Amino acid sequence: MNLILFGPPAAGKGTQAKRLVTERGMVQLSTGDMLRAAIASGSELGQQVKGVLDRGDLVTDDIVVALIEDRLPEAEAAGGAIFDGFPRTVAQAQALDAMLAKRGGKIDAVLRLKVDEPALIERIAKRFAEQGRPDDNPEVFVTRLGAYNAQTAPLLPYYQAQGKLTELDGMGSVEAVAAAIDGALSSVN
Repeated sequence: MNLILFGPPAAGKGTQAKRLVTERGMVQLSTGDMLRAAIASGSELGQQVKGVLDRGDLVTDDIVVALIEDRLPEAEAAGGAIFDGFPRTVAQAQALDAMLAKRGGKIDAVLRLKVDEPALIERIAKRFAEQGRPDDNPEVFVTRLGAYNAQTAPLLPYYQAQGKLTELDGMGSVEAVAAAIDGALSSVN
């Protein structure tokens, strides 16, 4: 099963993806984690990514698609992928559909975690204070949220037209959101 966890930054996608990895053995393909690893490596790509993220912008489709494509064989061997933070644009969604189709796969479900923006800003400020992730700086987060709303929200009709989109309340406890996700996945063929 290939699953997309959809929602703005700090919606809880990473938390739920880690749970699904543990419980279902799937591979989490988190572009955020991949990009942070590139930055930590100090490579030329990492430096380029750091500059983009420090400005609060989105990394180019070419970079993100290449990172995802490199990890697909691992996901296939595990029986599926949880895409966390990808795709972010319709162009990325189309590239993902083409990549998976070429390999005999598809996206089986898209779960949107619906959350309200003031709560997200509070969540980010807390995470920044606890973890100190540079991309969680509250001022940069507002820019990231704006980029999400402008560039990523158009994915809703893309996946809705395919009959793959399920919307869930992402504001509940971790356990309540997990139960909603499990319920939604139980109906996926």
